[in-house]
Amino acid sequence: MSILTVTGFVTVFLLGWVLMYPSQDDAKNIRYVLWRAGFPTMDLDRATGTMIGDIARERIVLGKTKEQLRGRFGYLTTLAETSPYRRGCYFSSGWVGKEVLFIRKSDWMVVFEGERATELVLIKGC
Repeated sequence: MSILTVTGFVTVFLLGWVLMYPSQDDAKNIRYVLWRAGFPTMDLDRATGTMIGDIARERIVLGKTKEQLRGRFGYLTTLAETSPYRRGCYFSSGWVGKEVLFIRKSDWMVVFEGERATELVLIKGC
């Protein structure tokens, strides 16, 4: 196979992928898939929203330290800094007393034991 053939195949494959999953809110969108792989390809606030449709989203968070998560998401929000709604969900849940941080300004709550994330919880509809 020549380089031109391989390049053409890769181009057609990527173009097909982009056309099949054009929505940036789709977990199969090329930008999200590349972001999951560690490339800075999408807005981090949009990435947290797209995580809802990602069946393997826990792999992005679980087992990571706070510093690793900050490196991945830019910043984490404390319980005191998050919205009153999210605080209310926390205080009416089974996670009271556990250390938690929220991913950016999203509804994703990360529960920690020691320095490692042990649970990823979507705080919605509580």
